[in-house]
Amino acid sequence: MNHDAVAKVESEAYEAYKEFNGRKYTGMRVGGSHKWYYDKGIWSEKKITPDKWELTYAVNKKRAWNAPEGSGVPVGTEYHWYILAHQNVRKLDANNYATSMTGIKYKLAHKRSGSVNWNTSDTQQRKQLIQILEELILQVKNEMIEESQ
Repeated sequence: MNHDAVAKVESEAYEAYKEFNGRKYTGMRVGGSHKWYYDKGIWSEKKITPDKWELTYAVNKKRAWNAPEGSGVPVGTEYHWYILAHQNVRKLDANNYATSMTGIKYKLAHKRSGSVNWNTSDTQQRKQLIQILEELILQVKNEMIEESQ
């Protein structure tokens, strides 16, 4: 199969409807992965309480390898993700820290290229976020119970 034919098959596979736990979706198959390289970004923090910080982070990211030709969403598509992560930090010297993050992210909404509206309302996104957080609370409680037995 030539390169164009392979790209067409990969693009069609990406766009094809898939099913996961009874829910239909398009895009990367469940179990697929990406690797990204992040440019030098800006992470800003503001201390709100002794144990709570507000943060912002802005950076461009680039695929570690090129996407198959013709795959993926159109340029201009936007996403709203909610990220829950552990940030582990170790002070190296007066001005430097080693930091790593592990966590999960949930897609709350997307906006198609050329559209002015997100696919779900702010209210629906908040309801989805509440459901996600409630499920995670139950999961953590269940893990605590299992560990104590």
